[in-house]
Amino acid sequence: MSATTAKLPDEAVAYMKDKNVPDLLEYMLQELLAAKPESPAAFFKELLAKPITPKILIAGPPAGGKGTQCEQIVEKFGVVHISTGDLLRQEVKAQSEEGKQADEFMKAGALVPDSLIIEMVKKRLQQDDVQAKGWLLDGFPRTKAQAQALQDAGIVPQIMVQLEVPDDVLIERIEGRRTDSETGKVYHLKFNPPPANDAEVMKRLEQRKDDTREAMVSRLATYHKNVDEILAFYTHVLFKTDGNRDKDSVTFDVLKAIESRLPK
Repeated sequence: MSATTAKLPDEAVAYMKDKNVPDLLEYMLQELLAAKPESPAAFFKELLAKPITPKILIAGPPAGGKGTQCEQIVEKFGVVHISTGDLLRQEVKAQSEEGKQADEFMKAGALVPDSLIIEMVKKRLQQDDVQAKGWLLDGFPRTKAQAQALQDAGIVPQIMVQLEVPDDVLIERIEGRRTDSETGKVYHLKFNPPPANDAEVMKRLEQRKDDTREAMVSRLATYHKNVDEILAFYTHVLFKTDGNRDKDSVTFDVLKAIESRLPK
């Protein structure tokens, strides 16, 4: 019986599970295939001399609770939270080379090409704070093509957290949102009511155009069009959880799942 087909002793299996050895080996293989070095042995030696930092994707529908869970993940693991929307705005404001190009597309009313977004993400992931702490990529990729482009660029997560919430719940969450036009604070008429005894705040409340049923139905249609392909792409690192529960229960499961996937 060959070493590859022989059944491992229970003690060995328990050890590998306890130390996350399969995840460590998968991490090493992913890094190797992304880099394709001339000398794999030298590459592994250098790779294992560095601290292994978390590499996390979080996904889910609009209003699915990603923002809340991102706060908890950052607090627990100390990773750098990267939202491609925020990153795009920062690059445009800084007038970086990528930002200038993106600005031209947006001013023309066109979508910013995936290749440009990927370049921004790659550049951000190479910065010192991310290298030292690891990353949490929020709400990206949104299509299979974007997922493939990330992988081709060597950006491979250890876990993808997918928050699952029914459409009717999401629409209720969105329709009830009201924003204070002066402070930017967001309320919800049912779940987080504004102060009814503060007439000034009540006068300032607005419903953003993105917070209507019609806008949400359109956003959900786009989301559902792409989500199955993305989840299939990341099936080997995918963790799904019910996001239609109290915040603490969702957070407990999310943090536990991430911890279980990180190489020790």
